[in-house]
This record gives sequence, C-alpha cells and structure tokens, in this order.
Amino acid sequence: MASLASQRLMLSDLSKMSAASQAEKSVLEEEFKWLLKEEVHAVLRQLQDILKQYSCVPTQEASRHFSTPVPGLESQIKQENFILGNSTMDQVKGVLTLQGEALTQADINIKTAKSNQIVRFSFREDKQWNMQQIQDAKNHVNQALQLLNSRNEMYTFKTGAEVNKLMDAVMLQLTRARNRLTTPATATLSELASSSLMNMFTPPLPGDMMVNFYINLSRLCLTVYQLHVLQPNTTKNFKPAGSSVLHNPGAMFEMNGTKFEVNHVHKVECVVPWLNDTLVFFTISLQLCQQLKDKISIFSSYWNYRPF
Repeated sequence: MASLASQRLMLSDLSKMSAASQAEKSVLEEEFKWLLKEEVHAVLRQLQDILKQYSCVPTQEASRHFSTPVPGLESQIKQENFILGNSTMDQVKGVLTLQGEALTQADINIKTAKSNQIVRFSFREDKQWNMQQIQDAKNHVNQALQLLNSRNEMYTFKTGAEVNKLMDAVMLQLTRARNRLTTPATATLSELASSSLMNMFTPPLPGDMMVNFYINLSRLCLTVYQLHVLQPNTTKNFKPAGSSVLHNPGAMFEMNGTKFEVNHVHKVECVVPWLNDTLVFFTISLQLCQQLKDKISIFSSYWNYRPF
C-alpha cells in the first residue's frame, strides 16, 4: 500500500513539474515572439538613426561628413581647415581643406634637404583629391543602411536565425567601414610616383619629391618623400622596396628606367574630430548588433532542437 501511495505521489509531482515546465515554455515563447516583433525593430531603428548621420543627407552639421552631395547642393557639406606641422622642428607644414571625402585644397611648405630652403606647393584650382578610405567607408555604411531598410516595421521576423543573418550582414559592412579608416592601404614607391596626385600641384612637384595623403584612425596624414637618383655605376645593391603604408629612408624603386632611393621621409598629421566620432559610432552600432544576437542565443539555448 505504501508503495502504491508513493507511486501516486511521484506521479502527482511529475505532473506538477510538467505543468510548470509547460507554463515556463509558454512564457518563454511569448517573450521570444515579443522580441521578434518589437525589440528587433527597435534595434533596427536605433541603428538606422546612428548610421544616417554618416550616409546621404547633406547638412552643415559637423557630425554629417559622410554625406553624398546632391547636385547643386555640394556647398552644404561643411569645409574644414586642418593645420599640419605645428612644431618649429617640423620640416613640413601646411593647411589642408577637407570637405566630406574630398581634399579640396592643400597648401604645403617643405624645407628641402639639399638647399635648406622652404618651397611652397598648392593644389591647382581645378583639382581636388578624393580620400578613397572615407569614400569606401561611406559606401559600406550605405550598404548597411540598405540592409536595415529592407526590413521595415511591417516585416515580421519568423525565426532567430533570420535575425542573426541580417545582423551578420550588417556587422560585416560596418566592420569593413571601420577597417577602411583604421587600416590605410599600402602602396609601392613606384605606384606613388605614378599617382595622379603628383600632378595636382602648382608649381609642379620636382622630380625628386613625392607626397601621399591617407587616413589612420581619426588622423589625416601627409607624408613627403625626398629622393635622389642612383647613378648607373653605383656600387649599391639595388633592391626595390615592397608595398607599405610608410617607406623608410634607404627604400629604392625604379621609374621609367631611372632608379631612385629615398633620402628623407617627413610625416605630419592632424586629428579630424568627426572621424573619431565616426569610429565611436561604428563601435556602438556593432555592439548593438552583437547584443541582439546574444539575446537570440539565450532563447535558442532553451530550444536547441528548433531552428532559432
């Protein structure tokens, strides 16, 4: 009899546990439905609000430098001047004018190694230099926005896997955008010498000088290379330098049958505040995406046999 009573009690406990488990499951399912219907779209709106600051709305505000000019409204993108080489020891000084992704003017003073004289170069009036890193970052931001806009408020997410797929695609574009600003492209000295940038200055750059502009994190950088020609009968072993962001003195290259060696390298830079803001907002956006994925993962751990 005692054994039968114990069995009945055990069955009763199991029934209660099953009912509690079913109730917990129902609660979790309702919470997950709310997540898919409400919270996912709230995160998407937040991401859109952040990224639109760096996309395609021209404005005078300092935070909107990733704008795409509308024909006839290019002047609405703010122009900013940045001073290079504040120290009296700097061999290179100048002022750069940045408008969105375009360097619209550059006034550069260089103290030459040969004569110790200061020479001045400026962009020709009909020329401006596109900062490809900023352009590429902007393109990736716009692609991220297109992905977010493809799932408007009326769209219903069916599974967590669908949300994760969207977040992965958005995070890929944001990571690529951030990497374009944090990782300058490398180039050989021959590539720099043949760049159209060398033909943008007035007076023209002398044949023994090259310049390069690039973005590194929140800094706008200018590098000036002073060269000398290697004589055909030189005893120095010629070894062309490979691709690099910054080449050191002693690096060699050949251009149109003439061999050169880098004598002096001068690098000056300035901080562009809105680039720093951009990197911060990229980080915040990536964190929002990851936090949403983490919430999906928590629910999927309860239903690992379902395609969440």
